[in-house]
Amino acid sequence: MKLKRFLLRYYPPGIILEYEKGGCLRTKSIDLLDLTPETSPDELLAEIQQSEPLITESRADQVKQLIVRLQQKQGQQDHHRFCFFKELKAHILPLTNVAFDKSGSRFITGSYDRTCRVWDTASGSELHTLEGHRNVVYAIAFNNPYGDKIATGSFDKTAKLWCAETGKCFHTFRGHTAEISTLVATGSMDASAKLWDVETGDEVATLTGHTAEVLSLCFNTVGSQLVTGSFDHTVSIWDVASGRRVHTLIGHSGEISNVHFNWDCSLIVTGSMDKTCKLWEAVSGECVATLTGHKEEVLDVCFDLSGQLVATASADGTARVFSVNTHQCLATLEGHDGEISKVSPIMASLLLPVKSDLMSPRESHINNLFQ
Repeated sequence: MKLKRFLLRYYPPGIILEYEKGGCLRTKSIDLLDLTPETSPDELLAEIQQSEPLITESRADQVKQLIVRLQQKQGQQDHHRFCFFKELKAHILPLTNVAFDKSGSRFITGSYDRTCRVWDTASGSELHTLEGHRNVVYAIAFNNPYGDKIATGSFDKTAKLWCAETGKCFHTFRGHTAEISTLVATGSMDASAKLWDVETGDEVATLTGHTAEVLSLCFNTVGSQLVTGSFDHTVSIWDVASGRRVHTLIGHSGEISNVHFNWDCSLIVTGSMDKTCKLWEAVSGECVATLTGHKEEVLDVCFDLSGQLVATASADGTARVFSVNTHQCLATLEGHDGEISKVSPIMASLLLPVKSDLMSPRESHINNLFQ
């Protein structure tokens, strides 16, 4: 193996190694999730050298400089304010979902028009239309961090796996007995979630235990756990290897609208029809905080890539940004005329699709991008 160059990742903090092996260019990441401005660069460098053979003595000074740059970035005060950036006429029927790839250079939208569309973030131009579902496309996701595949879930009771570059469909997954609402795995109106082998399209496991529809789910970043949210007002954490339920999170008084892990897998955020979202410890299942302020149902929640912020979307027509550390609302984003159904963050942007009544399609197909 021959190290070619370093790439710096600010959020979450890390150093990407680009190296050559067997004539092919490859990358691997050194995650520095515990890095703080007080961390000793020399001690951290020594730890990295012990575990990473590509970091030789000749490269030590470069790595130390990168660590210092990351610490300097962490010490900067972020006074970023969100402002309206762009409006996209995305679909002819209402949108159901939006998602960015990890770099933020592309995003995808799902719609009642039975399609998923791939967009270039900077220009707002459409790259692909993914067609093939026979009912509403409700759930969409990139296979981050790679971003070369897209998964879609539909009310036609199937999920599909697509090539992000060409728009070609690789697999169609069948097996649920009711509408599929989210990926990947898949969650369904039949109160179950399923795990699939994306190479073969085969079903691996069925996760049962909820007593009502499973409308949201999310893998942690290492793929060891899956969290599911249900209309039974509860959230479940599952061990992916065994299919065993590890924790049941109880505390919401309404249906769970969405669930999300942070980057280092330590926290889970949940949104609910009870107008609140909650932060939970992933290991213990304990509730850390309840974030309030919305006047209507919370329809979506997510962490930003740094794990320091939580964004929420609500039926009250606003989105909010909360601090994970202080639990305070840092910003309220206004501008839509209807319910906000989804929120998707990249480094310094939030993509918000408006959800309007089906009888009012004039507004229902619009995306707003805030920076």
